[in-house]
Amino acid sequence: MRSVDDLLADARARLAAAPFSPSTREAALLLGRVLGWSEAQVLARGERGVPAAAARTFEGLLRRRLGAEPVAYLLGEREFYGRPFHVDRRVLIPRPESEHLVEAALQVALPAAPRILDVGTGSGCLAVTLALEIVGARVLATDLSPAALAVAAVNVRRHAAGDHVALAACDLWTGLRRDVFDLVVSNPPYVCRDDAAELSPEVVEHEPELALFADDRGEAALAALVSGAAGLAPGARLMLEIGRGQLTAVRRRAAASGLQVERTVQDYAGIPRVVCLRRPDGAAKPSPQSGA
Repeated sequence: MRSVDDLLADARARLAAAPFSPSTREAALLLGRVLGWSEAQVLARGERGVPAAAARTFEGLLRRRLGAEPVAYLLGEREFYGRPFHVDRRVLIPRPESEHLVEAALQVALPAAPRILDVGTGSGCLAVTLALEIVGARVLATDLSPAALAVAAVNVRRHAAGDHVALAACDLWTGLRRDVFDLVVSNPPYVCRDDAAELSPEVVEHEPELALFADDRGEAALAALVSGAAGLAPGARLMLEIGRGQLTAVRRRAAASGLQVERTVQDYAGIPRVVCLRRPDGAAKPSPQSGA
């Protein structure tokens, strides 16, 4: 029977040699997943023997990781804004950059019991987090992918947010009455397909293409969201996660749609990552709308 330390040493060496540079810390995380232990427990129990069946399961997970399958999928979860969210290959893995959307939303004055729309919810991390962080919030979380909505439903139940979060299948604004929402947030697909070669195999080979790539230099979904926001009620806000170099185009489209750019938020690398748009109070009240 091999010990915990023996299995970890071998796994760390193999991870260190992988071309996509995974963290050697992942060895303890994966072994903990198999044994039902925390990372701290794994590190503290190095002399313990690992049953052969568990060692084989660990080896299977390690081989998948060495094949560039994201560790979040292997663990079955990723933390977002201090809460664990279930993730698998049906949804994009939540990133720390997307937490800036939550922070921006929490900094604006919203009416009591605000109506919030999360477009392209994926795992539901934004919708659930906003529902739990904003008192009285009622959130509609939408996605084009029924498979993604199934994952979001798991997370709504996991965090007991069912009284505050509703799920619906639709494409961007299609079928939605826009003038009832006080805040719209979205982390849409914004990667240009031509840039796929620059991405890690963890992303390109395993995360859902629908959640990553957009046409028109990666700006198609952003453009549709900004233009459709002309149908929001006066004073309502649209907050978008964007990619490198896309701020200028979003500003231009916002001006064409009669939206104000309230602020932008840089990510930890200093890249403009969130743009906060607002429909001016003096704008004419929109007619009830549906469709894109």
